[in-house]
Amino acid sequence: MPSGKPPASKPSPTGPFTPLHFQLVLLRRMADHNPDLVEDARRALGVSLAEMREANKRWQAMVRSPRSRSAASRYRSVLGAPESVVPRKVGDLECEAWLWPVPLWPDLRFEVLLAPNGAVWNEWLVRAPGARGPALRTLSDLAPWSCTVDEAARAFAPARPLEGSAPTRWGLAFTAPDGEGVRREVVAEFTWGLLQRTAVNG
Repeated sequence: MPSGKPPASKPSPTGPFTPLHFQLVLLRRMADHNPDLVEDARRALGVSLAEMREANKRWQAMVRSPRSRSAASRYRSVLGAPESVVPRKVGDLECEAWLWPVPLWPDLRFEVLLAPNGAVWNEWLVRAPGARGPALRTLSDLAPWSCTVDEAARAFAPARPLEGSAPTRWGLAFTAPDGEGVRREVVAEFTWGLLQRTAVNG
């Protein structure tokens, strides 16, 4: 459950696109899976459903505009300078991970992974450096918003990545024990890197 504090001011529908607007974009994408959690988070931010929808509409317009700036520049303009920039090696390539705090989830960071040419390769929520992740052992530990993609993949390795239904969605297929220790086949769905729901087969 997020623990964000209400913002000092309302998100303006015409002013600059702010970090508050971006949190509403994250929530709008999650509303299809967890409307109750999103409702609680939206109220914690002190904004209306209409304001959340308007923020998402503005974001989509920014992304799809033919005059749109690069994804990396867009994130910097909205979120400001990254809290930290971390070198990351992907195969043989030396990349950079830009990390920003997300007040709704204090133990998480929004990460943008940049290729050497400056192109954005990935954008999702990850555990904050130094923050303790969840103990993932059984199916009952896989509650919505409890873990990130990489945490689930490590805890229940080997996990098979699945194509998501949208660019901000991912899936994982793996086996996990139930409360009686019987291993079950699981498909987990993630939005912006955060677990949304699981489906158990058998």
